[in-house]
Amino acid sequence: MRVAIAGAGAVGRSIARELITNGHEVLLIDKQPSAIKPERVPDAEWLLADSCEMSSLEEARLDRCDVVIAATGDDKANLVTSLLAKTEFGVPRTVGRVNHPNNEWLFTEAWGVDVNVSTPRIMSALVEEAVTVGDLVRLFTFRQGNANLVELTLPADSPYVGKPMGLIPFPENCALVTILRDGQVYVPEPEQPVESGDELLFVVSADVEDKLEHLLAPTGHPG
Repeated sequence: MRVAIAGAGAVGRSIARELITNGHEVLLIDKQPSAIKPERVPDAEWLLADSCEMSSLEEARLDRCDVVIAATGDDKANLVTSLLAKTEFGVPRTVGRVNHPNNEWLFTEAWGVDVNVSTPRIMSALVEEAVTVGDLVRLFTFRQGNANLVELTLPADSPYVGKPMGLIPFPENCALVTILRDGQVYVPEPEQPVESGDELLFVVSADVEDKLEHLLAPTGHPG
């Protein structure tokens, strides 16, 4: 997969390293000469250009990209980059970084953003997660498909502790995507039992979130 990242600061470089480790091709774009530091991510391509300008995006060959990530520190630039990537270059998937929570409402399909990532929201969700075992925590929203990425830490009094996942009657429009346990990532398998304290990550439609929470943590968590 080829990914273009607008914004070669600390956030953009971190994303690039992770994607390269996972075998993807990455192009980092930034308009500030001081941000162009190929030695920081030597396996990435680098381009000194303004991602808000059509000529720059043409030079970057955005039409060849599968994903564009707008990760600058400027929300306006992230919106314009996402919109141009989607409407002018037909990029299948765009991800927009939200720097200021008040601007989150703008990061929608109308501005070409498929997925918005709000750092303040994720940080606050993680704080909630640390103190609310058994409560469903929404991490972020996928704009296409009306689905959310949510997390629930399985409480000790859940009726499904010790039972195989294949026997848990998850609601429709709900997919368990991974289990975090003791610092390890586990791919869900039907025969694998869930344990107290497991962090379960789901992609789920908003209208069944309460049903999912009540299923897994009914005691003291009426949802």
